[in-house]
Amino acid sequence: MSLQALQHARYQTPTPIQAQAIPPALAGQDIIGCAATGTGKTAAFVLPLVERLQGKRGTHGLVLAPTRELVIQIGEHLAMFGRPHHVSGAVVIGGASMGAQVDALKRLPHVIVATPGRLVDHIKQRTVNLGQIEMLVLDEADRMLDMGFKPQLVRILAALPKKRQTMLFSATMAGEVAEFARHSLHQPVRVEVSRSGTTASRADQAVYIVPQHDKPALLLGVLEKGKETTLVFTRTKRRADKVARIVERAGHSVARIHADRSQAQRRQALEGFKAGRYRVLIATDIAARGIDVEEIGHVINFDLPHVPEDYVHRVGRTARASAAGAASSFVSQEEMPLLRDIERLIRAALPRKPLPTDSVAFLTEVQRSKAAREDPGAPPPGHRQSSRPPGQAPGRHARSHPKPAHHASGGHGHGHGHAPTKGTWRPAKHRR
Repeated sequence: MSLQALQHARYQTPTPIQAQAIPPALAGQDIIGCAATGTGKTAAFVLPLVERLQGKRGTHGLVLAPTRELVIQIGEHLAMFGRPHHVSGAVVIGGASMGAQVDALKRLPHVIVATPGRLVDHIKQRTVNLGQIEMLVLDEADRMLDMGFKPQLVRILAALPKKRQTMLFSATMAGEVAEFARHSLHQPVRVEVSRSGTTASRADQAVYIVPQHDKPALLLGVLEKGKETTLVFTRTKRRADKVARIVERAGHSVARIHADRSQAQRRQALEGFKAGRYRVLIATDIAARGIDVEEIGHVINFDLPHVPEDYVHRVGRTARASAAGAASSFVSQEEMPLLRDIERLIRAALPRKPLPTDSVAFLTEVQRSKAAREDPGAPPPGHRQSSRPPGQAPGRHARSHPKPAHHASGGHGHGHGHAPTKGTWRPAKHRR
């Protein structure tokens, strides 16, 4: 294996998952690898792929992962380790040009790294040939199944040769994942460097019990107390946008990443976070397993995940390799059952922390939120007033949607028994 590539990746000694998984992988054995996120498992399967496929012609390797970000990350590792050995790869993801991917696949790369959905698109259009695949990697298998990719995985496996090496990696190994592995692997070697459901040991984990409406204030209070890079997970896309606006208003550099953002926007946000242009990255779970950023100082669960295993992956974004970090969870009363599920999974009670009542940012946002709930306030200045200069003809919208009579004259229009006249307001159900 290329010493230069290993040194470039800053691998001085192999991590436990690499030390245990690489030898049987090089021997061509099937592998079930159970390891927490951030333990170096990407190199544990990329290095054997490069070693075994160098010198061959055609596409013989396939790596499947649940998210675009994770596929891109794996593709970068493959390029770094494969370049000295002339082992090529092609990244196949949704949100990118289908035509460019077809061209890349025609060049017969040694390894295809793909999300299941987009690869199935290529299978349907017959733009990919998987008949020579001899090495298959299923990375973050539990997440792929959680996201509903089982039908796509079944379709892909049916297109592969039955005689192949399969390596399945997952942070958790139970239920549907165990069942899927039983049907998809042949006499696998089990490699488990951390107990299933184990979080990063160096992560300083804590829980804040907080009313739902005070979570934004708590976030600002926590951000005020430190300067470390912070990854914030929210449950929904709309919530991610709202939290990002609050954080930006408080003066912090912030980016967001979720399914409604274009691939270019997601890449820009992730690269900006990696480069330090943004201190805070707000994300939904789409990014939980695809963010490869060194030294994330703090991971914050603004909302607890519905799936307890996702907590393990989120916390795994900090305290990677030999680094330390913090992981905080904001828990409202209605989320307490989710917290109990997480503590049951990780077999530990998470320590509780008091709210930062000594923080100016926290107290200011609490008061602002309270005032907004008690009195939404009058409409903003200029509400329902045209910005056009006096005497200028009304615009197309004003001509096609005239105001009710009481808005124009100050009276109450047909509310006092006057019949509507031609061109005045009509009930919504009659509008076209």
